[in-house]
Amino acid sequence: LWTPTGRVRFPWLQVGNHDKIQAVADEDMERSTEDKTSAVQFMRYEFSDEMIASMREGVELNAGVDHDNYNQSVSPVATNITQALILDFDTH
Repeated sequence: LWTPTGRVRFPWLQVGNHDKIQAVADEDMERSTEDKTSAVQFMRYEFSDEMIASMREGVELNAGVDHDNYNQSVSPVATNITQALILDFDTH
């Protein structure tokens, strides 16, 4: 999953049967050099209005990582986490 000076590109979220949302990482500044990679990596996900509406209607949120060396998923994500995300959508 991780190689020196590499970046994580494989995390995803999925709302019900909507397409998987791939993480968008490190847009604010370069966090890697030829010799090292920062221990802190920021990721965001771009949810469509339809996905947000589905979550508000109770459709489950799933999460995972697709990589040859590490393939895991959580289905569904815990309800309290999904509810916190919905609250975040409502306040931002």
